[in-house]
Amino acid sequence: MLALYRKYRPKTLSEVIGQEQVTKPLSMALKSGKISHSYLFTGPRGCGKTSVARILAHEINNFKYELEDNYLDIIEIDAASNTGVDNIRELREKAIIAPSEGKYKVYIIDEVHMLTKSAFNALLKTLEEPPIHVVFILATTDLEKVPVTITSRSQVYTFHLAPPEVLLTHLKSICKEERIKISDAGLNLIAEKSGGSFRDSLSLLDQISSLGEKGEEISEETVANCLGLPLDTAINDLLSAYAKGDSLHTTAIIKDLLSSGLKPESIASSSLSRIIAKPSQELIPLLSDLPKVSAPYPEAKLLLAFLNNPRVQKKDVRPPRDSIRPKATVIARSETIITEEKIEPKPKANKLKELETKTLKSLPAALTPALSQQLKRCKIIESDIQIDIYPAKPFIKKILEKPANQEILKSNFNKSFVIHESDELKNPPEIQKISDIMGDIQEVNENGGIPF
Repeated sequence: MLALYRKYRPKTLSEVIGQEQVTKPLSMALKSGKISHSYLFTGPRGCGKTSVARILAHEINNFKYELEDNYLDIIEIDAASNTGVDNIRELREKAIIAPSEGKYKVYIIDEVHMLTKSAFNALLKTLEEPPIHVVFILATTDLEKVPVTITSRSQVYTFHLAPPEVLLTHLKSICKEERIKISDAGLNLIAEKSGGSFRDSLSLLDQISSLGEKGEEISEETVANCLGLPLDTAINDLLSAYAKGDSLHTTAIIKDLLSSGLKPESIASSSLSRIIAKPSQELIPLLSDLPKVSAPYPEAKLLLAFLNNPRVQKKDVRPPRDSIRPKATVIARSETIITEEKIEPKPKANKLKELETKTLKSLPAALTPALSQQLKRCKIIESDIQIDIYPAKPFIKKILEKPANQEILKSNFNKSFVIHESDELKNPPEIQKISDIMGDIQEVNENGGIPF
């Protein structure tokens, strides 16, 4: 059984949909018998370049076009796998031979921009003085990589992606022909996912068509789940929350979308498509940040794109007070070895005095001058559980970890302590921003994980 994109591939220029700027002048040229020695078709993938090239090759020779035919006078070459000058020299040698059946020997060279510079030069010699019985049809998705010496000797035709309404009408006609029951909203999702490509849309429809059980209509939700796409309602809610500056609701929606198995790139792509389709002033900042959502750390980049919102009020940046996690007491460096830095929430006065008396002020008297000097160059954080020491330099860590110094610290500290790496306290500003909003987190590694 043929795939839908092959079954419904056009066989005549009149059957080609949405490319009138190409098919109309080609049809008129065929009727008048004005055949060029070189055509260059350019445009995005899946918009019909190769199909039209095959149709033109057959109609030039008055051959009946069938999908599986094999005319000796129509030669297709994939430039991506035949990039060298030797391949083009072989083509030139065979091109001299007269056609065996038709009036012309037609060479279709797909992805012509993949040829090497020397191969282009070899092809140019044939285009400058082509045999009278040879026609070249070149196709490319990247016109800028084709030398101007080639384009100037060819008739250039530009193909476009299909407008949504044209693609949707085409899909509906095929669903009717194939008796595929699917909702209009589901077809809209397929059309959006295909990005205007006829081939991609039919491939997706082929994939979805088997989901209809017992003649039931295939719903939008079924299509979204199969294609790994967020539903319109979820994306609309996400953009609406962003536009209102509601960071808490924005975060909750993103968490739900990621928890459902959707990739951050898919969420970013769907959001971009919606913004481009219906742009608004509130959503403009996302246009610069969402395209950056990619590996590594795509989840973090997605969060930053939505949380870096100029409309967010200061009161929205912090979570509710009852959700703030207890923070450790920070003890910073100073001239008196260790002093306490007051942070929110502030300790009560009597607790602060007790902390200074029992834990801190007793240390200098008992420590050796050398050890005291090194502790001046550390940041010390004391929590209810333990004391964390962060040396300013790696060599300080080595000094503190000497057995004799370890014993001194153990005898003076009233609880367990940990000596960290010198750079362990540093936190990238982007991750810190997420941490401030969502609670204390750590950046995930490249192998996955959601940063909350």
